[in-house]
Amino acid sequence: MTGFFIKKAFFDSWDNLISLVVLNLGYLVVLLALYGALELLAISPFGGLAVAIVALALHSFYNGAVAVHTREYAWYIRPGFSEFKGAFAKIWRHAILHFIINLLLVTVMMFVIPFYLSYDSIVAFVVAVIVFWVALAFLLAMMYFYPLAVQMPDDKPLKTLKKSLVIVADNLGFSLFFGIYHIFNLVLTVLFATIIPGVAGIQLSRQVAVKLLMFKYDYIEAHPDTDRKHLPWEELLFEEREKVGTRTLKGMIFPWKE
Repeated sequence: MTGFFIKKAFFDSWDNLISLVVLNLGYLVVLLALYGALELLAISPFGGLAVAIVALALHSFYNGAVAVHTREYAWYIRPGFSEFKGAFAKIWRHAILHFIINLLLVTVMMFVIPFYLSYDSIVAFVVAVIVFWVALAFLLAMMYFYPLAVQMPDDKPLKTLKKSLVIVADNLGFSLFFGIYHIFNLVLTVLFATIIPGVAGIQLSRQVAVKLLMFKYDYIEAHPDTDRKHLPWEELLFEEREKVGTRTLKGMIFPWKE
């Protein structure tokens, strides 16, 4: 599954490259707010902190709206940007929880863990390690949070969070790989000045990952006695492989010559 995920995520991004770039340009508002917060911190720590929290909220809400949009790309649909306005109405409840969790994670990473590590005590060190692993579990779970929210829109935010944690626990190997994949994409985002893959490309890869994982759970639900370690992935991904097809570099750049 992992190999096909990389392939599908890449080709879905390529097929919607211009749309992803436009969505990434919208994220500049979040970056400007964050830059303003850093500048303001030197003058007013309270004001800078307030603006940073606003930037984090913008990050959550914009990510949610982009997730609604990129979900369609993973299903080979190309929605118009006029539909982007309605995305906020669909995702705002999940965006609030997303913001709260992100705020807690930032607080834990920047203040709580360093606080415990500042003590010269084995007990404090053990607490810091436990807090770190709990924070990491939630950080990995947030990769699945928005895709589950838009692919299972009837679930309430807390139920979506619970499912996200279950996916991490049930697919730990893939989740760790997915985390490394995110780091790679973040590096590319910095190198290409947030244009590609950017927040939109990352959200699209998350949609692809959850879509493929749902094939697993649909199969297990239909075959409860199946061996979860030996799933028929070739069969489960057959239709998706047909849709992605076989492509060449020439065909990607010059499709009219194929």
